Amino acid sequence: MAMEILGTLNSWFWSESIWLPPNTTWSDRVHTPENGLPNYMDLWTYPFGFAVVFIFIRFFILNPYVFGPIAVHLGIRDVKPPSVVPNVILEVIFSTYKKKVPEKVISKAARDLTWSERKVERWLRARGAMNRINTYTKFTECAWQLAYYTLAFAFGFYVLSDKIWLYDITHSWIGYPHYKLDNDIWWYYMISLGYYWGMSMTHFLETRRKDFYQMFAHHMITIALLIFSFTCNFSRIGSLTVVLHDIADIPLQLSKLFIYLRWKKCCDITFATFALLWIITRCGIFPLKIVSSTLLYAHTIVPMHPVYYIFNVLLVLLAVLHYYWTYFIIRIIINTAIKGYVEDDRSSSDDEPEVEGNEDVLKKD
Repeated sequence: MAMEILGTLNSWFWSESIWLPPNTTWSDRVHTPENGLPNYMDLWTYPFGFAVVFIFIRFFILNPYVFGPIAVHLGIRDVKPPSVVPNVILEVIFSTYKKKVPEKVISKAARDLTWSERKVERWLRARGAMNRINTYTKFTECAWQLAYYTLAFAFGFYVLSDKIWLYDITHSWIGYPHYKLDNDIWWYYMISLGYYWGMSMTHFLETRRKDFYQMFAHHMITIALLIFSFTCNFSRIGSLTVVLHDIADIPLQLSKLFIYLRWKKCCDITFATFALLWIITRCGIFPLKIVSSTLLYAHTIVPMHPVYYIFNVLLVLLAVLHYYWTYFIIRIIINTAIKGYVEDDRSSSDDEPEVEGNEDVLKKD
């Protein structure tokens, strides 16, 4: 029974009427060395292998032997806050309310424990500090992303430098759906998917920022776009989208590293570069060239079918996320003009708690 249900779901999901243009079957899309069409089954093998490799390289090679020593050399130590004395009642309160604990809950806990309210508040602040990821970890996170985006953009630009659709976007659609998938584009797709799958797998281990769930949605939308574009042979417009998104992330990650190092002048310069590139690529070129091409031009060449509309919806959602993040960028620019220095407006939602002088709530190791 379960196998029948799975078979039905599989048939529905891979329905030719959804994925393929009219009068086209999956047999017409079978990959052979002669036709050079994308083999959509590659999506469920190679990217996950790349994801595992990326995770291993990041956490077992680069973090302990490259990024960590660089951070320490530059004065950022891996200092972790002390643990609190375990307390079941307060642990339940912390798990329920996190930061904003009502005063009446604190008062009741103080009575139940025969503690002062001040001592309860100190315990909760110290407990919150245990969940806060320190600057050292943030540094290694940004260093990893900086390394990836730098290499990915360089590779992507190299791959696309001799492709006609980089210079004339209409060639992203001319010849569809029968144009071949070049080997270098295949590699670019597998590596990009591997990175985003890896980042999605480790996302909930990363620093929780104000846009934590938006960033996870960004990863999922990006993965969906890559899968849809590969399966439907929209790889030309997909490769343009990926390389366009990589470039602005380079100065972004660099400016965040400079924030952690407190190198103000370097941070100001790299953040200004990032803001300029972001506005040009993600608020300018992406919606005006790529999204408009899929919405206004592609339908004149590509036979209409459901995945075409799904692909367009995902591109539009990605554009909306860009404008959402642009709001935060503008806030940072305004705050910089007022305060005189750049700070990450998306940084951890937890304020830096004080633990000094709280020896009575800390665990003596």
